[in-house]
Amino acid sequence: MTTRRRVLGMAIAAFAVGLPTAAGAVDIKIVTTPHGVKAWLVQDKSTPALSVSFSLPGGTATDPAGQSGVTSLMAALLTDGAGSLDAHAFRQRLEDAAASLSFSASLDRLGGSLRVLTATREEGFELLRLALNRPRFNLDMIEQRRAQTIAALNQAGQRPASLAARTMMATEFVGYPYAADPDGTPDDLRKITRQDLELRAQTLLERSGLVIAAVGDIEEAELARLLDHAFGSLPPGRVPPDLSDWTPPTRPRTVVVERPVPQSTALLALPGVRRDDPDWYAVVALNHILGGGGQQSRLFTEVREKRGLAYGASSSLRAYHKAGLIVISTASANERIAEALAVVRTVLARLRADGPTEQELADAKTYLGGALSLSLDSSPAIAGLLLSMQVDNLSPDHLTRRTRLIDAITLDDVRRLAHRLLNDELLTMIVVGKPAGIVSAP
Repeated sequence: MTTRRRVLGMAIAAFAVGLPTAAGAVDIKIVTTPHGVKAWLVQDKSTPALSVSFSLPGGTATDPAGQSGVTSLMAALLTDGAGSLDAHAFRQRLEDAAASLSFSASLDRLGGSLRVLTATREEGFELLRLALNRPRFNLDMIEQRRAQTIAALNQAGQRPASLAARTMMATEFVGYPYAADPDGTPDDLRKITRQDLELRAQTLLERSGLVIAAVGDIEEAELARLLDHAFGSLPPGRVPPDLSDWTPPTRPRTVVVERPVPQSTALLALPGVRRDDPDWYAVVALNHILGGGGQQSRLFTEVREKRGLAYGASSSLRAYHKAGLIVISTASANERIAEALAVVRTVLARLRADGPTEQELADAKTYLGGALSLSLDSSPAIAGLLLSMQVDNLSPDHLTRRTRLIDAITLDDVRRLAHRLLNDELLTMIVVGKPAGIVSAP
């Protein structure tokens, strides 16, 4: 490891020292460059480093027909050579600058991040500019990345947890763009050409819809100059057409994927709410009580603590641009998974019928009020939060307002949402293994 790389690691690890301890105390500055590029900035001079996160509209859900995986493949290739630099030379320049640059694609957006020392930020932003504006898409790197992705897909198909996750999305969103695996299919990946990748880059790498967040040791004017250097040459473009609205399923479904394993892995999905729903924080509290609160949650208590049916049972919220899900996960021995899932459904039914107790809601609100501050332990974490706030169309003062929104959640709010969302008749259940007593019911 080079000296500069060690310095970057030390700088990033120490970067939490000077950051605010209370989320509401984060001072967000709005920076607008001469080219009209906008960014949110949190300054911190305690460590000579800078973290930048950014994203653009148009994720894997908009992959062209027959080219599933093209966006993810294109994103991976952006740092595999750019301008006059081949893949090795590009990586060496990053290494010499003690910089970290990466791109990735989600269902809804193409994103990236840059971490760099103050002393080498000119070089870091120059390499970012090259990756955005002059990616090489060399044939040898295309074949290498293609082979890696296909191998990873094949391996994921053998892992129960990965297979359950893929099957859940395909089942819950059948007929909708979110159903496709973001990494594509082996058949589609084999057909993607260099021209397909170049066209995808030209389509997505535009300034329209670009959001940026920066955290670190930099002045506003200097950040504006560097952002224009990296992003200013991108065409203005226009925001791509939005996806159609998703229609949630109206009946329960059970899918069993048989695999010769001693333990079955299960995922259960219910339609939830999107991030822009006024009831968002009440649903966050509901999820905490249901299964998001660790060992204090109802699912863990009933499935693990009282009956020992599984090592754990939990729930989480997934918020996409056009959909929201409540996802429950557990795993148990093949001969006990049916009992474990019966307990899960009983927990859902009771919480739907009776709602939470006052103490459960009070505990959830206490946890949620402090959890965000605890998660903001590094510059990349804060940059990621600022980026997600912009993507979700939240205002810079939302971190201050968030506490009031959580405090305002009432027992009636959570009971109403429990009755609305925890509906067994809308439950999609995926089980991977050889579960005794469970059969598919499409």
